[in-house]
Amino acid sequence: MNQKRPIAVDLFAGAGGMTLGFEQAGFDVLASVEIDPIHCIIHEYNFPFCTVICRSLENVSAREIRALSKIGNQTIDVVFGGPPCQGFSLIGKRCLEDERNALIKHFIRLVLELQPKYFVIENVPGMAIGKHQKFLEEIFDEFREIGYQVHPNYRILNAANYGVPQNRERLFLIGSQLGLPLPNYPQIITEFKNNKVNETNINILKTPTVLEAIQDLPEANNYPELNYQDWVITDYGEASNYGKKLRNLSKIDDDYSYKRDYDFKLLTGSLRTNHNQTSIYRFAKTPQGKIEPVSRFYKLHPDGLCNTLRAGTPSNRGAHTSPRPIHPFTPRCITVREAARLHSYPDWFRFHVTKWHGFRQIGNSVPPLLAKAVAEEIIKILDINPLKSNAIYYLENEQKYLSFNLSQASQYYGVDPKIFGTRIRKNSQEKQL
Repeated sequence: MNQKRPIAVDLFAGAGGMTLGFEQAGFDVLASVEIDPIHCIIHEYNFPFCTVICRSLENVSAREIRALSKIGNQTIDVVFGGPPCQGFSLIGKRCLEDERNALIKHFIRLVLELQPKYFVIENVPGMAIGKHQKFLEEIFDEFREIGYQVHPNYRILNAANYGVPQNRERLFLIGSQLGLPLPNYPQIITEFKNNKVNETNINILKTPTVLEAIQDLPEANNYPELNYQDWVITDYGEASNYGKKLRNLSKIDDDYSYKRDYDFKLLTGSLRTNHNQTSIYRFAKTPQGKIEPVSRFYKLHPDGLCNTLRAGTPSNRGAHTSPRPIHPFTPRCITVREAARLHSYPDWFRFHVTKWHGFRQIGNSVPPLLAKAVAEEIIKILDINPLKSNAIYYLENEQKYLSFNLSQASQYYGVDPKIFGTRIRKNSQEKQL
C-alpha cells in the first residue's frame, strides 16, 4: 500500500465543507474554484495551502488550475464539487442544453481537461427523483463519451449516518476513468433511532444529539461584547466526546487534516441576535422539537437531531434569509458557531463575522464528516495509506479576511462585485432575525 497524500481539486468550493472533509480523509486539496468572493476569502483563510480561484467555472481552464496552484503536471486523483443545476430543466430534448444547467457541463469539461482518476458530484436529492432521472442519464452519457463511468447504483446519503447531528440528505454521484475500479459508497457509521444504538448491528454507533453537539458552548447572551463582535475569550463547559473532537481535545486516529493553531479559549461565530420581546415570548412558548407557528422556525430538541440547515440567498436569487433553528433552551435563534457544531465543523474553522454570510456558508456546504466518509472510500480504492503531517498552520489576519464586505472581497480578487447578487434587507425580517 502506497503512503502518500493524494491530490484533489474542489470545483464549487464555497467556504470549504467538502475541502475539509477530503483533507480529513488524507487528500491534499491544492486548488479550489468558487464564484462568490465572500466564500473565497473565508476559504483562503481556513486553507492557506490551497489556491483559491475566484471565478465562474465557465471562465476557468485546467491549464490555469494547474499553473496557478501547486499541482503543476502532477496526476490529480479526484475532482469533486456540487454544481448548482438550477431547476434541472426538462424543457426541450436535452436537459444539458438548457443554459441554467451550464455549470454541470463545465464540470464535465474540466474533468476531461484535468483527467482525474475519480470524480464526485454532490447535489440535492431531487436530482434523482421522477423525471429528473432523465437529467442523470444525460450526465452519465456525457461522462461515457469522455472516457469515464459513473457508479450505476447512485446513493442519497444522510449526514446523520456519518456522525453529524443533523438530518441532511444529499445525492452523491461517484465516477472513475474507464478501466479503473469504482469506489463503494460508505457504509453507515452512526444511526439515530429513539436515542438508542441500533441493536441489530453493534458496529453502528449512536449519532450525536443536539445537546452533545453544543452543551459545552458558552451562552452567547451572557456576553455584551457579542452584540458588536463575533468572538470572545472565555471558558467552555464540559464537552461530550463529539464536542471534544471538534475542539481538538481528543486524538482522532483517522483524521489526516493539517493542524491549525488557535486559542482554545476563543469562542467565535457567536454574534448575538437581538430578538424583539414578542419573538422571545413565542420562542420560549414553543415546545422543543416543534415548529414555532409564526416564524415557522424549528425549535431544536436537545435529545434529537438538527433539521437541515439551509442557506440564505442574494438578491439575484430572491434575497431570502434562511430559517434558523431556535435554541433548545434559550429563546433565540442559534448562533453561527452552534450551527457549525451541528454541521461537524471544528472550532478552529472561522466564518464571516456577519450572521447572514456565516449561516449562508454553513447552509451551502457539505458537512465535513459526510464528505470525509465519501473521500475515505476513494482513498481505499486508490490503495493509499494517507500520511499524517506535522505541519502547523497559523490562521492569521482574521480582521483582514473575515470582515470583508462584498465590495472589498471583490476588489481583493479583482472581480466585478455585480457578478454575484447582493443582499436586500427587509425590515420585517431584520427585526425578527
